[in-house]
Amino acid sequence: MTEGVDVHQAQANSADAATTAVTRSRTSSLQAVETDPGSEEPDQQEEDSSSFLEVQHHSTGGAEDSSGGQVPPDGGWGWVVVAATVLVLAMTLAFPSCIGIFYTDLQNDFQASNTETSWVPAIMMAVLHAGGPICSVLVECLGCRATIIIGGILSGLGMAASSFAQTMVELYITAGIITGIGFSLSFQPSITMVGHYFVRRRAFANALSSTGTALGLSTLPLLANYLLSNFGWRGSFLVLGGVLLNCCVCGAVMRPLGAKPKMEARTGQLKTNCRSITQEREGLKGRLRATLSTVMPFLRRHMAFDLLCSNPYFCAYALGVSWMMLGFVVPLVYLVPYATAYGMEQDRAALLMAILGLINIIVRPATALVFGLPRFRGSHNFAYLFAVAVLINGLSNCICGMATSFPVLLAYVIVFGFSMSLVGSLLFTVLMDTVEMSRFPSALGLISIMESIMFLLGPPLAGILVDSTSQYAYVFFACSINGSTAGLFIMLSFYWLDRQKCREVKSSFTHKDINSLKPSTKMTIDCDYSPVPLHGNTIRDMETDV
Repeated sequence: MTEGVDVHQAQANSADAATTAVTRSRTSSLQAVETDPGSEEPDQQEEDSSSFLEVQHHSTGGAEDSSGGQVPPDGGWGWVVVAATVLVLAMTLAFPSCIGIFYTDLQNDFQASNTETSWVPAIMMAVLHAGGPICSVLVECLGCRATIIIGGILSGLGMAASSFAQTMVELYITAGIITGIGFSLSFQPSITMVGHYFVRRRAFANALSSTGTALGLSTLPLLANYLLSNFGWRGSFLVLGGVLLNCCVCGAVMRPLGAKPKMEARTGQLKTNCRSITQEREGLKGRLRATLSTVMPFLRRHMAFDLLCSNPYFCAYALGVSWMMLGFVVPLVYLVPYATAYGMEQDRAALLMAILGLINIIVRPATALVFGLPRFRGSHNFAYLFAVAVLINGLSNCICGMATSFPVLLAYVIVFGFSMSLVGSLLFTVLMDTVEMSRFPSALGLISIMESIMFLLGPPLAGILVDSTSQYAYVFFACSINGSTAGLFIMLSFYWLDRQKCREVKSSFTHKDINSLKPSTKMTIDCDYSPVPLHGNTIRDMETDV
């Protein structure tokens, strides 16, 4: 992710070392904070830092490296995990977009405004992303496989129960909260498992698994439109609830790597709890200290708040992605109501959503193949490509706001779908390059919480804008401003941080090269004048030798 730095001929060696160090600086920026200098074993770091340890120690397969940690297979059963992740993402991340198919029917049935109706997908997406800490705790206690199965059960039951809702509040609880929690428990462990099974081909695997969102975008709107025309929205929700139970099948094939964790890992925690009990007896000060000693490790393990202060790359990425999410999914919710409000048939509006998904299906595997090439493996420029894709995605919303004819909306769907594919393919790859893999679950949980706030605000704010102006076009113009500014922020932030890191590393290497001359001279002098021990020689022999 760094730029090449031009240097003079006399500093060529130090500049090469500086450039190499900068490319590794993002993933190692937390090592000084997280580990002691003498503890470099991967298992120990993961045991103390995140729930990712539980994933690594829950299976029987896989080779071990020299330090005892599991070597990611970069293939084998990992491809089955990728296929299962594709289906999980198709049934979770892409599902809120098909709510737009039922948007008008929900309004008419409950006599609700745009703002009230938009809360259904908003709550669903917000809870989906806000469940990161809960998901992290369950992954640590139960493992990824059991967590995904629990999520599939919750999402299926929530969607089925929503078919019996009589008020919008009941719909918020069933389709929004319960189904959203199930989605969260299913999709986040799936992404973690892909990152665990692949290292060398991680960009390829992530891009390939992200096609699941495209698969859902292309099939769910058509399925929802067919179900709506035959069974109504209540029957459709009941059938879709049964479809979501297939997440349990996908979770069953998520075979974890490694052996089960040893109970000695919990001994330190028990000692810490004993100290906390002793401190509580000391009074109010001891209780506060014990509370902080319990809360802070929990926040660090499951929400990674410390990364916002210690890792500037993660801070910039988290802020940029969170701001982008304010308007990223709003067009998916309002595209069908926007088209039907200006006279387009429901079937043609649903076809636009299907075309959007088909474009994602075509582009995402292509990007997976490109990013999987040897020249792209280990590349650190994915953040800039991601920022450009976010910028194009934001600007494309202007096309939709210009006209409502089918050719114009088709052109919008093509540009939006292409940029959306790049964003989805690189979203988790850039995060994995920004933080250490042992901190990835907690980092993903924190970003998910930040995104959930934006997901919760985006559709209702768009609904308020539509109710106050009676114009859907303003929604797309607002999304254009939101996306373009987010892309520029990520691009400029990473560029500035890379330049700063380049200067720091280059100056440190240059200073080290200059100082290395003095010790070498001293060593030469010491060598010339140090006495040579000669055992068994007489004084005459020593004089002869001299």
